[in-house]
Amino acid sequence: MAILRFNALDEISRRELIETKLSNKKISSYFGADVFDRETMRQYIAKDAYESLCNAIDEGRRIDRKFANQIAQGMMNWALERGATHYSHWFQPLNDSTAEKHDAFFEPMQGGGSFETFKGELLVQQEPDASSFPNGGLRNTFEARGYSAWDPSSPAFILDKTLCIPSIFIAYTGEALDFKTPLLKSLQAVGKAAEDVCQYFDKDVKKVNVTLGWEQEYFLVDEALFLARPDLMQTGRTLMGHIAAKDQQLDDHYFGAIPGRVLEFMKEFEEQAYRLGIPIKTRHNEVAPNQFECAPMFEEANIAVDHNTLLMTVMRKIALKHKLRVLFHEKPFAGVNGSGKHCNWSMMTNTGVNLLAPGKTPKNNIQFLTFFVCAIKAANDYGSLFMASIATQSNSHRLGAHEAPPAVMSVFTGSTLSAMLDSLEERVSDKKMTPDEKTDIKLDIGKIPDILLDNTDRNRTSPFAFTGNRFEFRATGSSYTCAAPLTVINTAMAEELIQFKKEVDKLIDKGIKKDEAILQVIRKYIIASKKIRFEGNGYSQEWLDEAARRGLEGISSIPEAFKLFNRPEYKNLLLKHGVYSESEIHARYEINLEILVKKIQIESRVLADMAANHIVPTAIKYQNVLIQNVRGLKDIMPEEYQELASEEILAITKIAKYVKSIRENNRQMINARKKYNHTEDIEERANGYWNEVRPIMLVIRQAIDKLELIVDDELWPLPKYREMMTIN
Repeated sequence: MAILRFNALDEISRRELIETKLSNKKISSYFGADVFDRETMRQYIAKDAYESLCNAIDEGRRIDRKFANQIAQGMMNWALERGATHYSHWFQPLNDSTAEKHDAFFEPMQGGGSFETFKGELLVQQEPDASSFPNGGLRNTFEARGYSAWDPSSPAFILDKTLCIPSIFIAYTGEALDFKTPLLKSLQAVGKAAEDVCQYFDKDVKKVNVTLGWEQEYFLVDEALFLARPDLMQTGRTLMGHIAAKDQQLDDHYFGAIPGRVLEFMKEFEEQAYRLGIPIKTRHNEVAPNQFECAPMFEEANIAVDHNTLLMTVMRKIALKHKLRVLFHEKPFAGVNGSGKHCNWSMMTNTGVNLLAPGKTPKNNIQFLTFFVCAIKAANDYGSLFMASIATQSNSHRLGAHEAPPAVMSVFTGSTLSAMLDSLEERVSDKKMTPDEKTDIKLDIGKIPDILLDNTDRNRTSPFAFTGNRFEFRATGSSYTCAAPLTVINTAMAEELIQFKKEVDKLIDKGIKKDEAILQVIRKYIIASKKIRFEGNGYSQEWLDEAARRGLEGISSIPEAFKLFNRPEYKNLLLKHGVYSESEIHARYEINLEILVKKIQIESRVLADMAANHIVPTAIKYQNVLIQNVRGLKDIMPEEYQELASEEILAITKIAKYVKSIRENNRQMINARKKYNHTEDIEERANGYWNEVRPIMLVIRQAIDKLELIVDDELWPLPKYREMMTIN
């Protein structure tokens, strides 16, 4: 096995830079070239069909079936002109990847010859095997039928000569089997609720869209080293490995010069991203060695989610060309910062107003405060559900650590806005205010944009931080879809806005002036959500103690976090807004448990194999070398050998101790797996894997990592952290 390691290191030493041949044109000239966007639609689709499609995109109307064939024909003609040969419904099942089944446009003719065809019925719907994807018991294995249905609000695109059609994925009986369907429902719910509240301030608001700006963190590792690590190949993370002497202690990697090979990789995937309409704006080194980040401009949330998922696919593909592998796992290397996917969430009206950005007038800022305070209250009332939405087995490695958001929910607003909220709590009354009091309050509210300028720092320890014109949800894992947390945030916000409007209308019906009624409800929400606001260090023990006193709960167990979706108040929220059905909530609970079990099961099997077949033999081999050395010293210097060979004897003892620990714990781990594999109840099985199998893995790892420091470097079979976390 050590041969693989040193062969890999030799191969890396001979790597040559693979230069990316970029277009000489401005990015704006080819941005979206491989996307069937509105401008392109207008060229390839008849006017009536085009208008029908635009209505479907803008207003959620059904596309008239009589236009479906026209749209499909235009889409095919455009794709064929760009070299496409196949089409596919592209969807996001309840696992870590996208799914696609490619069908050729080509169709043979009876009697010879052939032609290209793509009918409206094929555009609108396909029938993949639903039993082959996670379904939580919604589909029997012998009932294969499921449907992928076109989502016209996210434009089709060409990837690898295939026309990809963004789609939802549902069971034959109508239940959602994907991430997109609930997201679309939540977007509809919060959009309608926001539109209704906006009528207090601007009658011209007819539509509100949620916007999302994601930040994708990832690691890169040389392909040769990746292939020499069975754990990386099969699990996406290192199951063993002692921390390097130098990693991120000096903070010299963050925002440093991007390595040449990495820069070429970035330039190539960015160019393809631009052609696919993904507006990548930023690239830089992250905190840990070999860790990087890219981020786009804000987009409508559904499209942004699709773009993030698509980009991850593109990055994996392009990395192979540069002899690199992308690691999206949240914690591929122990001891250094893991990777997240920050979700910057806001709302935009059809009139171009960001509802979470202060305006230039008191009226606009009362509108801002309305949505700002409702968002805080949503986090207060449903914060545990927010955190449950990003609870995954892989993300558990970073939650609660001093590198990522704590497992306890809190909201950071900044000292200035926090003082503003406290002031409103004190000055606004449920009694009738004088004209002067109202004027003074409005004047102070009008000053918000000025007082916010460069007045406060971002709090990187807050899971849900206000950062000027949006809330940044920092808990999402790097490998996970943005759709999951956004679905929950949107639904919670929809509920708060609906209740806000009910309470304001009730006060207005009592004869209270509109502005005064709004301020009174804002004050009520400020008081109700005060416990979730925190301006300090979310990593500190002081905050954990304080959070407990405030009654805020945190995530300590991923299986327990999954249960939160079944908590009555949370389940009722999701059911009320039609985001999930009862059966879909139950199915997702079972799917999450199954995925957790499978991932820990795979990791433990890989660890057991590597420990027994690579690490233990290597340790014993080196132990025998030391034993021979001690025996030689004893033969030559029988009186002095014990003193002279003391270090060798100590090393022999330590190796024996660690090998014994590995073997014993390996047996315990295997027996624990066997025990819970025979448990039919998925909840019991998941808890068993989480509480028994997973801790044993850590004990085995600790013993292996100790051996790495003892065993001769020439014999160690696996690429070490110091080697993997450097790219020439």
